[in-house]
Amino acid sequence: MGDGPDIKRRAPDIVMRLKRLGSLHQSRLSFMRILTRRLARDAWRFEQRAFQMDRGGVGHAVYTAHGPDRAYSLVAFAHDLPDDQRSDRVIAEAWDATFTLFDGIPTAQDIARLAKNVPLQETGRVSETELTLSRANRSVRLWAHVIERLAAGLQPDPQMIESVGYLMRTTAVYGSGKFGAADRAMIADRPEMHVPFQAEMLSVYLIRWFVRDLVQHMADARGAGKTAKLAPDIARRLGIGNSTGLGMAPFLINHPVLLNNWISVREDAIAQVRALAQATPGEADVFRDIFRRAKASVAVWRSDHPIQIEKLASLRADLAALSGKLRQTNFARSHPWDHLMRWAEDTLSEEGQEFLASLILEPYGALVDHLANHMASDAPEPARIKGTMPIARVRALVRQNFGWSEDLDWSAKEHTARAWYVSEEKLEPRLGERFDEPIAAYEQPLAPARDAIAALKALKPWEDTATIAAFLLRHPEHRHIIRRVQMTRHAPYAEIRDNTIGAEVLPIDMLRAKLSFFGATHFDPRSDRWVRICMFAGAPYPDDLTDKTSDLWVYPETPA
Repeated sequence: MGDGPDIKRRAPDIVMRLKRLGSLHQSRLSFMRILTRRLARDAWRFEQRAFQMDRGGVGHAVYTAHGPDRAYSLVAFAHDLPDDQRSDRVIAEAWDATFTLFDGIPTAQDIARLAKNVPLQETGRVSETELTLSRANRSVRLWAHVIERLAAGLQPDPQMIESVGYLMRTTAVYGSGKFGAADRAMIADRPEMHVPFQAEMLSVYLIRWFVRDLVQHMADARGAGKTAKLAPDIARRLGIGNSTGLGMAPFLINHPVLLNNWISVREDAIAQVRALAQATPGEADVFRDIFRRAKASVAVWRSDHPIQIEKLASLRADLAALSGKLRQTNFARSHPWDHLMRWAEDTLSEEGQEFLASLILEPYGALVDHLANHMASDAPEPARIKGTMPIARVRALVRQNFGWSEDLDWSAKEHTARAWYVSEEKLEPRLGERFDEPIAAYEQPLAPARDAIAALKALKPWEDTATIAAFLLRHPEHRHIIRRVQMTRHAPYAEIRDNTIGAEVLPIDMLRAKLSFFGATHFDPRSDRWVRICMFAGAPYPDDLTDKTSDLWVYPETPA
């Protein structure tokens, strides 16, 4: 960090609005890129240990990743799924392929046990030797096209590859103790698993390898000796699709300290780069090259949803303006990155501002990558309420985090129009219309702003010097929100600064925020409640993974 202006992290009141959270983009600190950098840096070794598939692509396979200290194995089961059973909905009961990430190398007995349970997903059971449970469906049109073309000795149509982007899409990648799998606490102290969601990201990375092999196997079976091998450059452009719905949205509210850690690390990285006194010519060249490639990626990003169409138009206009700005920017000037960000804050939309915020990190891996070590939150138990805290301090914390909502009329229907609940059938989060459906009795505590203001109202007659313990003895219904409020003393980015049950809430913003930290690109909303994305598109496969290829794969080398 250089001399000059005192550049701090952006304030939570700016960063934690849903519209901005819904404009975040992947960055160096995204979990997919953290994974591939580690795999290359630590020289992980990969092998296909089993591939027992019939001509129709039904059977099982085992893919093992060997790290410095331990191995992890993807156990995959491929099925013959009739077209009328293929569904991306969480209520589906059959899939084209099902998977688990095994802790170590499975024996024949392990595989036999998993074969009876993994294809059943939620209705089966796995054990502590399994770290994730997942399933995927084919992109039927592209799957059939690729097999047909390869079997005829031809390569797939590049335009079809670009328009779809994946051969299979996952509909869930469960971890952290779901359905009997190992709890996060069992693996959190392993260096390769300390960063959040590394087991899930490794699962998807290995699934992509399996999918490439499976489609080639089925083409070989049909082609009778004349089959073409899928060209490496086409294979690299294929990622793994993902359909993500409301089940993910409450995660950010239910894990306030984890959310704080993700956002604060990103904000620390942005502030550190902004504080640099100068950029070297080499750093400026890296940034310009990444910008060119990122702009090419945005140029081919498509969506049919009105919300995303508008956001894409805004982003493209922002990038055009940024192109002009860069032609005039002297990176040898004092604090060039801070200058660019201040210009963006005055000129661009939130989408463009956050796109730039991610891009300025790219030349500075040595400066910011280590911050990823602070993104986890592995506290063994919920934070204890500090009962001796004076009520004056509690009031101040409530207003600091929820003051934006103090003037809302919480008796007005538009501010409490929605209610979060858990479906009985699939135990998945849902968002319903409070005044049109009989769901209020089942509401989940996912409206911290409303609850904080209710607690503030109840605190009104209490003396400033009284303790919060005395208040909670009389009003235990406010314990959950007081605990949350006290967490913010050390977690300033823990709370979303918007109403999560109002008539105007867009759950897609919460989905987008979380998926950006995963490293997803080309968000394609299908409503305000679910979105399709692509994971690892452009990434090297294990046989091409090196230090040189392990990171910037997220930006295409040339326009598609």
